[in-house]
Amino acid sequence: MRISVIGCGYLGAVHAASMAQLGHEVVGVDVDEPKIAMLAAGRTPFFEPGFEELLAESLASGRLRFTTDFGDAAGARVHFVCVGTPQKRGEYAADLRYVESAVESLIGVLAAGELVVGKSTVPVGTAARLAELVGDKVPGAMLAWNPEFLREGFAVQDTVHPDRLVYGLPDENADTAHALLDEVYATIVAAETPKVVTDYATAEMVKTAANSFLATKISFINAMAELCEATGADVKQLADAIGHDDRIGRKFLNAGLGFGGGCLPKDIRAFMARAGELGADQALTFLREVDNINMRRRIRMVELAREVLDGSLLGKRVAVLGAAFKPESDDIRDSPALNVAAQLQLQGATVVLTDPAAIENCRKHWPQIDYADTAEEAARGADAVLLLTEWRQFRELDPVAFGKIVRQKRVLDGRNALDRDVWEAAGWSYRALGRRHAS
Repeated sequence: MRISVIGCGYLGAVHAASMAQLGHEVVGVDVDEPKIAMLAAGRTPFFEPGFEELLAESLASGRLRFTTDFGDAAGARVHFVCVGTPQKRGEYAADLRYVESAVESLIGVLAAGELVVGKSTVPVGTAARLAELVGDKVPGAMLAWNPEFLREGFAVQDTVHPDRLVYGLPDENADTAHALLDEVYATIVAAETPKVVTDYATAEMVKTAANSFLATKISFINAMAELCEATGADVKQLADAIGHDDRIGRKFLNAGLGFGGGCLPKDIRAFMARAGELGADQALTFLREVDNINMRRRIRMVELAREVLDGSLLGKRVAVLGAAFKPESDDIRDSPALNVAAQLQLQGATVVLTDPAAIENCRKHWPQIDYADTAEEAARGADAVLLLTEWRQFRELDPVAFGKIVRQKRVLDGRNALDRDVWEAAGWSYRALGRRHAS
């Protein structure tokens, strides 16, 4: 099938290359000329495990190309809209300008019988409005909503081998739209991947509801961490104990700095904003506290660092391990790790930060922070070491060898990712959010 992918950022570029791998002829369209030039040359504009290899294979197959010309999308039977929906400046609501612009640009090349497929995360009600626009301008053209569920660090796997497919279909021509989506995802459907076929509103809500649930689970255990600090309990053991209940499960019960990135924070805020517009704001008031708990963890980490550093950050050298919001990513959007590092710097510490993938992105936003290529370089002469992103390279550090580099063997585990017993046996003072500490 001939497919167009509108928007070649993180979601769109991975989707385009994955669809080419599945055998389709794909054209990726974006207005960002430098980004398109990079992708066309087989260079990745962001870090994502496995994507560079996938991009090279898809380009070499001749089934994938990139362009800034919307006219090249003409003739595609299915057009995927994969543009961003960032948070509006000064508001909780999602900014839909890019989605609306993409659909309006598509209208100029659409033909009857073709299907526009939204993958962007949008407020409920957006698909119905856009479907009306498409139907009015191009009679016989259709719109469906097919939300994405990519996890950064696993995006290629999640696209080619998703854990479910969700189709939000129009009332009219639903069978035709369904058949076209099944043809796009034929390999995935043949693998008996679970599929939910539903209406626009439900499909739009699936992604925001899922992200809200995950955010709530993360903030729940971080709220328990606050109580553990007040009572002397241990949040890791607490999480292990309640995680054995299969109604709860252990996943996403790792207390620490909380969530960040380009999805969870802005998605739960946009969900609250849309609920308010619909007169159902009371249904999601709990998400405001979820957000507040999440932000408090960052403040607490700075406080804990000051406490460990004898009550003052002034003039102290602090090694920060991790800047990306999660491992296996170079994404620093709303990153708890970078936020803490910046606050430490602003409050008088000399911060030396390292991250396996995100340093170049960090330099653009915080040039005043010192950066190092390795954990060892960052920690040389440090008064304290903060683990803020749980990269494997950091989790597997040898505390004995590492202890010979620092000035003071003090480690703050912002992700509860280190083996406390091993680090303490090597002579380190160990502190973590929600954990008991030696007196």
